[in-house]
Formats: sequence, structure tokens, C-alpha cells
Amino acid sequence: MFICENLRRVYPVAPCSTLPFVKTLKIGTSGLEVSEVSLGCMRIGGMEPAAVDELIKTSVDLGIDFYDHADIYGGGKCEEVFAQSVARLGIDRHKLVLQSKCGIRQGYFDFSKEHILNSVDGILKRLATDYLDVLLLHRPDTLVEPEEVADAFSQLQDSGKVRNFGVSNFNPGQIRLLQASLPMKLQANQLQLSIAHTGMIDRGLTVNMRHDNSIDRDGGILDYCRLEKITIQAWSPFQYGFFEGVFMDSPKYPELNKVLDRLCAEYGVTKTGMAIAWIQRHPAKIQSVLGTTSPDRVRQVVEACQIDLSRPHWYEIYRAAGNILP
Repeated sequence: MFICENLRRVYPVAPCSTLPFVKTLKIGTSGLEVSEVSLGCMRIGGMEPAAVDELIKTSVDLGIDFYDHADIYGGGKCEEVFAQSVARLGIDRHKLVLQSKCGIRQGYFDFSKEHILNSVDGILKRLATDYLDVLLLHRPDTLVEPEEVADAFSQLQDSGKVRNFGVSNFNPGQIRLLQASLPMKLQANQLQLSIAHTGMIDRGLTVNMRHDNSIDRDGGILDYCRLEKITIQAWSPFQYGFFEGVFMDSPKYPELNKVLDRLCAEYGVTKTGMAIAWIQRHPAKIQSVLGTTSPDRVRQVVEACQIDLSRPHWYEIYRAAGNILP
């Protein structure tokens, strides 16, 4: 057993000096200090147990302590598979930070008190734990009654079932509406962000221009979250469009991949790693949620998180993805 002092974690791994080790960041104002890279568990439901174990052990060995779930992933199976792997590996639950999401149902969204409470009970059972470190509301429910959410959150916090709360895919107005009724602060907002999906960045770089990038699609969520100290969690960091595909080596992004090939050679990292290093370079202190099931890709990401991407190179990658600068 090896104790890595800089992260205050205990894992059955080799000493930190022999491995790249992921950096940390704080989740909002919660006091949680966690790995800046999170492992998203949306795709593990159909994996063989040995493959899941390798993925989880590799992540833990590299210092990733934050694991993202949702009650709809695999119809709940992903949470069960994760818990079974943690048990087989003998990982102490208290060394992990577990996040899950609720609110999406078959054909509609549901932020009713009853659904939130029932969802959390199901999540806790499937994850084989008595508490969640973070609960997110998955997608905005236009029929939301903020006072009802406040009642649910208060009951969950008072009972010890959930320690911190946040949202996913919310704009500033939706956050303000909900926050006005909550006795606790919302700590995170999970949003789609990648080199090929930069909407939250585009608007701020093309202010007052007659260009598609200047259209306000999110109410200025990037700046809002920075001002309110809400941690942005980037989902689908390798994707373009709405699950249309991976931009790396895609014929749809020839210029981007040409630039990535050159810069990856210069920095000594892979495109997978560079995709995350580009996100981590932003001063908003964004947490990337990896949806990969490949231990090798997890290693590539953690290795690339050690690099300091220069400002000119960050903007060069941004432009190569088809974006303009005034």
C-alpha cells in the first residue's frame, strides 16, 4: 500500500514518482478537492468485469478519484457494474468521489420532489453506498417548481444521502431561478465542451459581430460560472456535434488534425491527451469528464495534463477547428 501525500489518498499502487499523476481542482466552493479529470461511466454497462476492473484500477492508480454517473446510463446498470468493480478491487469508498445525475425519464424531464428522492435511493443502492458526494440535475425541466427541488435537496442533505448539489446543461437564468429557492449553493454545471464544440467560448470572442459565433446560445454561461464559482464539467471532450463522432482523425476536420499532429509531436503527447490539455489550459479550471473505456487513453490524458500549452498554440488549435478571431 502506498500513500501519496500530495493528494491525501491511499491506493495499492506504485509510488507517485514512477507514474504521471493527475492534477487537482476544487469543485465550486464545496471544499472538495478532486482530480481535474473525471472518469465518466456512461459506457461501462456492457463491458466484461475484467475490462472494467482494468479501467477503474488504471484510473485510480493515476490519481483519478472522481467518477461520474447518471441513473439513466445503461438503465442503472453502469452504476451497478461500477460498484461491483470497486468491491472486487477492494477500493475504499471514502477514497472516491462519486457523482450521479437524475431528472431524465422516458420522453420527459422530471424535477419533482418525489422523483428526485426516489432516484437518489435507487442510485445509492446501485452504487452500494450510503451517500453521494455530488448530485446533479441532468437536463433542465421547464415544469420545475424550484421550491419543490429545494425541499428534496434539503431532505437529502439533512439525511446525509447527498453532500453537494449541482446541475447539468443549465444556462445562467435557469441556475439563478433554482438557486433563489435553495438553502445550499449549486457547485457544478456539466456542459458539452471540446475543441470541436466551443459554443460557450465563441460568443465571448466575437462580441457584437454579424457572425454565427456571436449568437448567444447559452446566456454567457462560461463567464457566469466563473463569476459565481461554479465548476464547469466538460462532457464529450472528444466529440463534435451531438454524439456525431470523434473529431480526432475525422475527415471533417482536416486542418484541425494537421495542427494537432504537429503540436502533439512538439509536446510529445497524443491527440487524445492534447484534446484534454486544451480544455485544462483554460483559466476557468474546468473539469474534463472522460467517457472513454480505454485504460490507454486514460494514461494518455493524464500524461498530457502535465504539459503547459502555450497561449499561441491554444488559439492556433481553436482557429484550426474552424473558428474565427476578429
